[in-house]
Amino acid sequence: MAGHGFAPVPLRPPGSVPYQPDVPADQWGPVVVDRAVVAFDPVPPTGMSYRPDTVCDGWSTAALDIRLASVRGYEHRHDGTQREDDAAIAWDQGTGTVVFAVADGVSEAHQPHIGSQLACRSAVDEMLSQVRNEGGFVADWHKLLSTVHWQLREQARRLLHLQEEAGVQETAELLGTTLVAGTATPTERGVEVTAVWVGDSGVWQLRHDRFHAMGGGKRTGPDGLLSSAVDPLPLVPAVVRPVSCVLEPGTVLLVGTDGFGDPLGDGEGAVGHLFRSELRSPVPPLRFAHLLDFSRETFGDDRTLIALWPRETAPGALR
Repeated sequence: MAGHGFAPVPLRPPGSVPYQPDVPADQWGPVVVDRAVVAFDPVPPTGMSYRPDTVCDGWSTAALDIRLASVRGYEHRHDGTQREDDAAIAWDQGTGTVVFAVADGVSEAHQPHIGSQLACRSAVDEMLSQVRNEGGFVADWHKLLSTVHWQLREQARRLLHLQEEAGVQETAELLGTTLVAGTATPTERGVEVTAVWVGDSGVWQLRHDRFHAMGGGKRTGPDGLLSSAVDPLPLVPAVVRPVSCVLEPGTVLLVGTDGFGDPLGDGEGAVGHLFRSELRSPVPPLRFAHLLDFSRETFGDDRTLIALWPRETAPGALR
């Protein structure tokens, strides 16, 4: 190999742990919170195209550590239904800005998984375009949601084989989805985060060992109970009000669907304790997905979560 200019490759990466045959085989079993979901063999999802049960990702910039995971819920594994959640995240090298999107296809829609995937991809593409033209920021959040709106309607037109554009209602019935979309931009003050949402997916900060809701999530009805009613995309609010903050050192930004938000609640219960304990610092991507796939009785929805940790870096670091 030396004649081909290749350096010797170590058998094991530095700092890694050698294989230990005495490690329990069930170490990757679900993390049980309170009472576990009854054990069963997952049923493969039906559908015309391949869609994995679980996806995860993780990388770092000079300003942020990033983790992403989306897992099929226990109900969908039991029923043979596709994962309806999706997520996307990207980085603009010129400004150092990270753009992110999380979506939850509405179960009552006919093709919710297509709606959530398209919403995330089109949102990330539009945010990157604006970030590159606006020095690291999104200047027009209404345009962002309108872009996703029209992408969904165009996809509905194609799926329904229509000659004219699909209507809002028929698009919602086919591809309805929630969305949280936002940016994290390194500045002299720290990492500035701005996000908007449609529907009941949410944004939280894990700060000083407490969960603080920034926006989204379930609404409380007149009876004091959480409402499952959702006004999904392609419906766009008449007024778009983004929320913003600067991430303090030691803070974790969490962006997730209601499959995470519902069991989290106010963050004071067992699920909140699990994530407070585990997310004090970035975990490996596979561990992040493993945590999100916790087993807790009565909570079987798809779960998607993005986490951003600000790094100890000089103010204004872009890359």
